Amino acid sequence: MALAIRDVREHDLDAVLALNNTAGRSILALNATQLRYFYEHADYFRVAEIDGEIAGFLIAMREGRDYGSPNYRWFREHYPSFVYIDRIVIANAYRRHGLGRIFYCDATSYAEVRVPLLTCEVFLEPRDDVVVLFHGTYGFQEVGQQRMGEDGPQVSLLAKDLPSFAYVRETYLEHGGLPAEAWLAERLGPASDDPQQQRRLAGERLP
Repeated sequence: MALAIRDVREHDLDAVLALNNTAGRSILALNATQLRYFYEHADYFRVAEIDGEIAGFLIAMREGRDYGSPNYRWFREHYPSFVYIDRIVIANAYRRHGLGRIFYCDATSYAEVRVPLLTCEVFLEPRDDVVVLFHGTYGFQEVGQQRMGEDGPQVSLLAKDLPSFAYVRETYLEHGGLPAEAWLAERLGPASDDPQQQRRLAGERLP
């Protein structure tokens, strides 16, 4: 079994959309326009490809985005710098095989050289104790709760401190930026009106 974690490509989007919308109640459904927004604006959007098949994906956003998620907005109001995991979806055939932990390790590697905090939420209605336990054992702690709209589910808002960031900031970010290594590079998505995205596409390294 050949596994690759890689940036999403445009031709993956149909498979990603189908995977998202068959994931169950704990994952909010998307339409093609909403998924296109992530494709164009998400700071982290990677898929797991196993033997040529999309087996899962994870989408994450940094602070400063114009993104309407109430949970993202909660973190934006409470923390100046973070990476927010919007969703992770694993295909049924590949669940309970550690792919979620592989994704979270990869997302952590992305986040810890850029921000001091990795954030997400878990649904409490319906509550999935496997998901709650997973996040607890991975170092997340609850920093708040809220209801998603008047009739939406109650969620637990979670954050994980990234202690490596202080070293990276003092050693690299305050002295010219990260080394020019492929694994440290920003995601290069399609061109947009977002100034940061345009700077990335122009080859500039951003903190």
